[in-house]
Amino acid sequence: MQNIQSYIQEHKDRFLNELIELLKIPSISADSAYKKDVIKTAEVVMDSLKKAGCDTVELCETDGYPIIYGEKIIDKNLPTVLVYGHYDVQPPDPINLWDSPPFEPVIKATEAHPEGAIFARGACDDKGQMYMHVKALEFMTTQNQLPCNVKFMIEGEEEVGSVNLAKYVKENQEKLSNDVILISDTGMIAKDVPSITTGLRGLSYVEVEVTGPNRDLHSGLYGGAVANPINVLTKMIASLQDENNHITIPGFYDNVEELSKEERAQMAKAPFSLENYKKALDIDAVYGEAGYTTNERNSIRPTLDVNGIWGGYTGEGAKTVIASKAYAKISMRLVPNQDWETITALFKKHFESIAPKGVKVKVNPHHGGQGYVTPIDSIGYEAASKAYEDTFGKTPIPQRSGGSIPIVSLFEKELKSKTILMGFGLDSDAIHSPNEHFGIWNYLKGIETIPGFYKHFTQLFK
Repeated sequence: MQNIQSYIQEHKDRFLNELIELLKIPSISADSAYKKDVIKTAEVVMDSLKKAGCDTVELCETDGYPIIYGEKIIDKNLPTVLVYGHYDVQPPDPINLWDSPPFEPVIKATEAHPEGAIFARGACDDKGQMYMHVKALEFMTTQNQLPCNVKFMIEGEEEVGSVNLAKYVKENQEKLSNDVILISDTGMIAKDVPSITTGLRGLSYVEVEVTGPNRDLHSGLYGGAVANPINVLTKMIASLQDENNHITIPGFYDNVEELSKEERAQMAKAPFSLENYKKALDIDAVYGEAGYTTNERNSIRPTLDVNGIWGGYTGEGAKTVIASKAYAKISMRLVPNQDWETITALFKKHFESIAPKGVKVKVNPHHGGQGYVTPIDSIGYEAASKAYEDTFGKTPIPQRSGGSIPIVSLFEKELKSKTILMGFGLDSDAIHSPNEHFGIWNYLKGIETIPGFYKHFTQLFK
């Protein structure tokens, strides 16, 4: 019977090759042109769970993309861990900013990953991190070291708001019953500073449309005489934040959780170099809400950002038109106690109210989710902390994340269990961006650490 380190060393090349093959499939859930690829990825994940040791594996159809369910029940008197992950990925655009094709994985060394990192869309978010759990299960089953029951729920719509997962969870509460939920879709502070994510921001995502004249107009003949939807849209967006980058939507901050000075002081203990942060992003200054540090702005404060804006002529050369329509996609990251549906309604009411005469405004909500805070005094958190201590040789730091996993709050509501967020990515891994990557060291370290969670959770559960 091998220990985890020797098992990883023996199977390292296979672990990498399997992940690379998974990353070659463009499972872009936001684009229907890739429907066959998304479904193919689901089938590959299903097969991998069977080979890893699940006794039952199912492809569960939904109104969208399938959910893969698997389980290994060794004793109903033992605790059950439910692993959640997703096999869909973000669109790779803009393609021209990738150094290598997004679905042709390559391994290259970086400053953060001198041992090499896999460059591909989905490498870190979330195929690489999801697959760590599959390989950890393989080790535990083949080496007879699985100490408790395990269930897997891997979906294909996380990047588009987990549209059908809520219905699946509500309809399968007994099937999904568990004692703790384990997710790796977050990051850690640094390779030598392990951390456990204890909070996630919520999300409200909308698309806005501003319509002026009934057709595109000649900018010479009509310029200055009719409202230009692009000009209007940019002014409306600019007005959503004041000179202190405080969001101006009435009621937006009504339920924002304000952390105490003591809690903020604890957060400030996490290692952080502002100079290294700026250098990594090639910026000469940070920017954000007045009165808060960079790490507070991107974790415990709500935000409003334009994710895309378009309208009029954007091709080569010049075309002098006033566009009939202008569009923007806007996301708002929310903190605990902010209800995403309430925020969406507040945004819609305000945005429509500030439109000048001469244009019509339409706000189309896309998706959203609640924020989440997990307690650090639970046996799940303690088990994760001990697992990191085993493999990193130091106690992990609790850290709130600026990202969103909208279904985490749903899990607690419907399944009545806490979620533990054991992420192994780094801030420099460029998730959602060109040249996304995941360090080989991080990938293998995740596989090494995860079995420790099962061991310690089972021991503490007793």
